[in-house]
Amino acid sequence: MLGWELPPHNAGGLGVACYHMCKALASHGADIDFIVPYTAGHPDINFMKVIPAIPASADIVHSSIGAYDSVRFTNERGETELVDTVDYHRIYEKSIRSIVKMAEYDVIHAYDWLTIRPAILAKQLTGKPLIVNMHALEYDRAGGKRGNPMVWEIEYQGMMMADRVVTVSEYTKNVIMREYHIPGDKIEVIHNSFDISLYDGLSGENDYRYLMQARRSGYKVVMYVGRLTIQKGLYNLLQAFRKVVDRAPKTYLLIVGSGDQEIELLELAAELGLSGNVLFTGFQRGKQWRDAFGVADITVMPSVSEPFGLTPFESAAFRVPALVSKQSGVAEVMRTALRVDYWDIDEMANQIVAVVQNTDLQLQLTVDSFNEIEQLTWSDNARKFIRLYGEHAGVLT
Repeated sequence: MLGWELPPHNAGGLGVACYHMCKALASHGADIDFIVPYTAGHPDINFMKVIPAIPASADIVHSSIGAYDSVRFTNERGETELVDTVDYHRIYEKSIRSIVKMAEYDVIHAYDWLTIRPAILAKQLTGKPLIVNMHALEYDRAGGKRGNPMVWEIEYQGMMMADRVVTVSEYTKNVIMREYHIPGDKIEVIHNSFDISLYDGLSGENDYRYLMQARRSGYKVVMYVGRLTIQKGLYNLLQAFRKVVDRAPKTYLLIVGSGDQEIELLELAAELGLSGNVLFTGFQRGKQWRDAFGVADITVMPSVSEPFGLTPFESAAFRVPALVSKQSGVAEVMRTALRVDYWDIDEMANQIVAVVQNTDLQLQLTVDSFNEIEQLTWSDNARKFIRLYGEHAGVLT
């Protein structure tokens, strides 16, 4: 497997999905070498071998590893180099030549555009079947537009060269067929799943003490958690939240995450007169991330284009109802979530107000969503992938 991140060294949901998917595959007998582009360790991973694809002296410049991060490393001549994302990918690709000689592999499984070029090289060197697993597209990251032409071309080449393309939703399959012109019979949909037993409950004093006190005074909290990018639809969420505050003044919006739109969104909140009602926390992990769910009355995922979206599952696990955009994969499988078109700020506001002003509705949605995700398991997904491997490699059946 070729991936770009695994928890705790992840910038988004891809690493989380990879972790749980691989753990389930390993429990079904799969022997996995997972290749990552960094040297940081994963002490809690004992179900597969995690192999770094960059020099051991490499040092990630950013604190979280994202698609466009730079990296600093010492080369074989002892010189320090700072490389951009293109050179970073070349280092990854170069390392594959030696990695594929380490074992006899049966199948190559690659996640998203960042690993496609080295995955194609691995296929050429080994002659083994290639499964390209698309969790997100440049179309999504660009907010429903073509985006970076280099990334677009890499995605297209990878899906054309793959023996099989797997998407996390029918929504993404349809985008690939329409925008990339990949034949539908080459694409299989395997939705992301969830394992509620892997999520710790809330414990101890909540770190958001100000919001906890506000809740005791009758305030309600709407929460968004994720990257602050054009893909996520936060411009529309703030426009809708202006309408929410007009009707329910004692409401806060808690925005948990970071991204390239952060300054723009801060300015927009001020322009809309929402400075006293919108709180930006930045990127959060661990207890601070969990405690954010502990103060929320509803979470909103207003994405313009979302291949799947794990946050509504996580929200349900912490007993918080969710409102999701209809332009998302999770809307296909989570029937208890409220739904809205990402552009319909009036209906978005209506549904948020309905929840924050109706305790009985909030409680019913909470119970229904928790009961729904209790039925989900990554094990079912693992069985689907093992069947897929068997079809193309004749092994792991």
